[in-house]
Amino acid sequence: MKLSLFNYHLPKNLIAQQQVKPRDKSRLLVVDKKTKKLTHDFFYNLTKHLTPNDVLIFNNSKVIPARLIMYKETGGKIEIFLLKKVKSNIWQVLVGGKTKPNNNLSSKGNNLQANILKKVKENRYLVKFNHSGKKLESIIEKIGETPLPPYIKTRDSKYIKKNYQTLFAKHKGSVAAPTAGLHFTKNLLSKLKKRGIKIEFITLHVGLGTFAPVKEKIIEKHQIHSEYTVLDKATAKRLNGYKKQGKTIIAVGTTSCRTLESFSNQKGQLKAGSKWVDIYIYPSYKFKFIDSLITNFHLPQSTLLMLVSALAGRKFIIDIYNKAIKKKYRFYSFGDGMFIQ
Repeated sequence: MKLSLFNYHLPKNLIAQQQVKPRDKSRLLVVDKKTKKLTHDFFYNLTKHLTPNDVLIFNNSKVIPARLIMYKETGGKIEIFLLKKVKSNIWQVLVGGKTKPNNNLSSKGNNLQANILKKVKENRYLVKFNHSGKKLESIIEKIGETPLPPYIKTRDSKYIKKNYQTLFAKHKGSVAAPTAGLHFTKNLLSKLKKRGIKIEFITLHVGLGTFAPVKEKIIEKHQIHSEYTVLDKATAKRLNGYKKQGKTIIAVGTTSCRTLESFSNQKGQLKAGSKWVDIYIYPSYKFKFIDSLITNFHLPQSTLLMLVSALAGRKFIIDIYNKAIKKKYRFYSFGDGMFIQ
């Protein structure tokens, strides 16, 4: 399939720069993929569109402040971006500047040092920090900056740390938020539980590749990035039970969707574990485990737009996006939501 088939024009003023307050006051476009009916609503009314037969699966990964400003021995400033933890004090990082193995980097005021161990590939290195475990985490939390998608222009670090995180974020490891989960408030979660809707959690640590554009003109040639995922035994057992009972499995976000599909066999049964996942979902893909999806509005020509197109149909999704633009929906990470049922 041609990449150009997944294009649409979005006016810049519809790219959301901040969250609405409260979070669940964002708009919600409910899409029936069978009847093609569209319903315009607000996220706080999500319970109206769900039943006690539904199961919501959230990604509880927590965004870390992965961008660190450090200094070379010459005094020159250099930026490193945490990509993947290898050991408690060794990380694979992206380096924004010139360096080489055995170079030492340091940050100001907190005694954090990093030794460049070796080059992995272009601009990517293994570094060893002089602290590990909780001590290193504490320093990173203090001095690190939360990475943002390039289309969000605000650089207010306090605002980002507070708002670019789901309420149920638990396990540190993502460099970007699982944004479908940003719409949920304590009040909405409480209403969902009272309605009898089941809530489960998986973990997928969102990687830097989520920001990478598709450059191949033929989408099948694209090599998707890999991300670390965890599905524990108890959760897998409950979800398999719900599936067997005929409950509707609703992934909250494309990360939850990719995790569930990766851990599912062809019979629609989950096997617990932890692994690196590089599942690439685009039209013609046959979903094995999920039935529905809650998600945001995604970038043109992105793998995320391809995933929702696989679920609801490419032409239909592009038509929906164009209608959403006419209705002034807000797009991308801090934007409005869509429920494809």
